[in-house]
Parts: sequence; structure tokens; C-alpha cells
Amino acid sequence: MKFIPLLILFLIINFGSLAIGNWFMGDGATSNWYTNLNKAPWTPPGWVFGAAWTLIMICFSIYLSYLFKDYQSPIIIGVFILQVILNVSWNYLFFNQHLVLPALIVITLLTLVIFYFFFTFRMDAINSWRYLLLPYMIWLCIATSLNLYVLLKN
Repeated sequence: MKFIPLLILFLIINFGSLAIGNWFMGDGATSNWYTNLNKAPWTPPGWVFGAAWTLIMICFSIYLSYLFKDYQSPIIIGVFILQVILNVSWNYLFFNQHLVLPALIVITLLTLVIFYFFFTFRMDAINSWRYLLLPYMIWLCIATSLNLYVLLKN
């Protein structure tokens, strides 16, 4: 498959996943539960989350387009599907159900999946494109620390 159709496909899937995750959040970041949490001092302002996820999903979609253009395997497809499921389910567990420990487990697994993409799929044709995963990796480390802080301090 060619790059542009793949890019469009992954942009739709990734931003669609964000939309579904946002829908599963319910009141999310504006809920009484969340606003009254003892949050980490390094919690960014609300607008940063939208900006970060927009950048992350654009970079991730470009990376996936290059990966899938040259390499299609059941493993790569399965890891991608797992990433989508984990990404969407974290919102539901944390914001909607207030299940902080299961959410921490999910976001930790999601972090491991993205690191798996970075360290496993380093073929010559994709090697330099894997650095597009860095914003996702950094953000997940921050988000995991925020989730852990909420678990320990509330």
C-alpha cells in the first residue's frame, strides 16, 4: 500500500480512537472527582493535553504509515490493535470509573507497547522514522507518573 492512503487511514484510526476515548471519559477533566484530586505538582494545564495528543497522533500516524508501507505482519497489526485498545480503555478506567490502579496498569502496558514499537521495529527502511515515537514515549512517561501520583496521594 502507498504512504498517503496509509497516512489517511492511520490519522482516521488514531484521532477516532482519541474521540472514542474522550467520549468514554464522560465529564473527565471537568468532573468533581478529577478537579478535587490531589494532583501532581507537575500536572500540566488542561490545554496541554489536547496539544500533546494532537502532536502525538500526527507523529504516530506518520510512523505507522512508513512501518505498514514496508512491513505488514500479524504481529505488527496485533501490537497496533493492542495500543488502540489500551489507549481508549485508560480514559474509561481513570476518568469514568475512577479505577486508578487498573488505569495505572493499563497506561503502564500502553507505555511498554510504544517502547516495544520503538525498540523492535528498527529495520533499515523505518529506523529513522521511529524517532517520531519520542513524543508519545515522553508523554506516556509523564502521564504514567501523574496516574501513579494520584494513586499514592489520594
